[in-house]
Amino acid sequence: MISPNDTANANQTTEEVKPPVIKTKDFVAKDYSEEEFKKYIELYEKTFNVIKENEIAKGKVVAISGNDVLIDIGFKSDGRVSIDEFPDPDNIKIGDELEIFVEKIEDREGQLVLSRKRADIIRNWEKITAAKENDTVIQGKCIRRIKGGFVVDLGGINAFLPGSQIDTKPIRDYDVYVNKMLDFKILKINHPNENIIVSHKVLVEESMSEQREKLLTTLEQGQVLQAAVKAITDFGVFVDLGGVDGLIHITDLSWGRINHPSDVVQLDQPIEVKVLEYDKEKKRVTLGLKQLQPHPWENIEEKLKIGDKVNGKVVSITDYGAFIEIEKGIEGLIHISEMSWTQHITNPTQVVTMGQVIEAIVLSLDKNEKKLSLGIKQLTPNPWQSLLDRFPVNSQHKGKVCNITNFGVFVELEEGVDGLIHISDLSWTKKIFNIEDFVTLGQEIDVTILGIDVENQRIALGHKQLTDNPWNKLADEYKVGTEANCKVMKAIEKGMIVELPTVVDGFIPASQLSVSQVKNFSELFKTGDEFSAEVIEFDKESKKIVLSVLEYLKDKEEKEVNDYVTKYGLKPFTLADVVDRTKTAVPSKEEIDFKIDDVITVDKQAETKE
Repeated sequence: MISPNDTANANQTTEEVKPPVIKTKDFVAKDYSEEEFKKYIELYEKTFNVIKENEIAKGKVVAISGNDVLIDIGFKSDGRVSIDEFPDPDNIKIGDELEIFVEKIEDREGQLVLSRKRADIIRNWEKITAAKENDTVIQGKCIRRIKGGFVVDLGGINAFLPGSQIDTKPIRDYDVYVNKMLDFKILKINHPNENIIVSHKVLVEESMSEQREKLLTTLEQGQVLQAAVKAITDFGVFVDLGGVDGLIHITDLSWGRINHPSDVVQLDQPIEVKVLEYDKEKKRVTLGLKQLQPHPWENIEEKLKIGDKVNGKVVSITDYGAFIEIEKGIEGLIHISEMSWTQHITNPTQVVTMGQVIEAIVLSLDKNEKKLSLGIKQLTPNPWQSLLDRFPVNSQHKGKVCNITNFGVFVELEEGVDGLIHISDLSWTKKIFNIEDFVTLGQEIDVTILGIDVENQRIALGHKQLTDNPWNKLADEYKVGTEANCKVMKAIEKGMIVELPTVVDGFIPASQLSVSQVKNFSELFKTGDEFSAEVIEFDKESKKIVLSVLEYLKDKEEKEVNDYVTKYGLKPFTLADVVDRTKTAVPSKEEIDFKIDDVITVDKQAETKE
């Protein structure tokens, strides 16, 4: 390749070749006088051109011999040029006039050395330079692909066409451009490195500029335009509106759920779009595709009614239920409570899976809020409707303990059907502090049906009701004034729970343990400790027995009082103190108001601290 430096060198004058000088005195002429001879010599000299090396000269094809073309440039001898240097060898004819580059006046063999190719390259460099300076169009051929773009032949001079400068649209198939003639503009010329960068894209943009400006001046919200899909991303689709790019966000492609924009449109696909927003300052256009379709909820009351059976695909699963797509843009929720009549569903995946097509019943429909509630348990008869026949109230059954809570025990009566024994219905006489001490998971237990709530799907069970209520007999055994041996079971905030000899629990208020206030009685009285006390209240209805140590001690000897004080490390007091105290201080109703809830509350607080 000839560089721009070659062009410069071609303009430098080397040795100027002139016709040979003929001295008349060395010439002997018999037929011409000396004046005639000089005249003819001058005429002869005028037949030669002034030829310079490294310059372009005019020439004419005088002969074609094999692979050589003889060129007459008006010199004393003709020059030979290889036929391969001609761009179109088959069309060379004798008499053709052309430009030729003079490389040497004489080589070692005295021959004139010419080049057609170098003449073309010099002229092409001049043409390329002029195209850059004048911002004009030049033609070239994309001869091969390289990394990042194409090599373009500009008449024997290679240029680089970046991939980003081919077109305004993304290129899907680069191979279609190989050997293709295109118009270009010169973006950059680096003469020292002989680098040329060209662009076809700028010509495309120029041709679309008028259309683009017209479109920008007429764009407004609500317009419907023709577009072509230009690029697809995870978040949306870029389209070409005719020189102006616009974005359709993924949420504006379809009324229904889609996993990816390519589920809706394809590259280069022609589509109609609606202008949702146009920012004139940033020239940013936001478009919509789904807005050209009616909203699926517009006529929902004509499509769906409460009680209808529908089919849909599971498109989302949450902790509280599963969303079902009935059609694009219409989804309904099957709440976890509407999945089974009998099973305790803790996670929707126990019943449904993503993508599964299922049948459901329409339970409710709110057009304004666009909310649709569905159920699948309604597809089968409600087994709770027949429970009263199979489990009548007061009937006795065997069940298996399937869950234990701090408020009671759940017992499975049959597969999918269970009921609750409240902690207060486990025993007539015992205050149960830890239910797991009373029953264990999987244990078979006898129960009686206390009641069935079909609407809320609840069964109330009892265990103590299998035996007679012993409190009628206990009224005689533990009437007020009766002395009884007590075993410490549990200390609570208001006092202590104790066990009496007939395996019934009683309660001793804190104020009835000592003459002075005992703040740390739970540390002084340990579980299993035994002492005597006197019954001061018996309540058959509330199933409550209240006792007092002070009432017991007031009729005893001083030694028994001292032994009691010493055994439990209490602040010293005498028999007289006891008598005086029992005369003036009577337990308040609040002090002796003991409920099973007190025990449960204390247990919960203890578990939290642990």
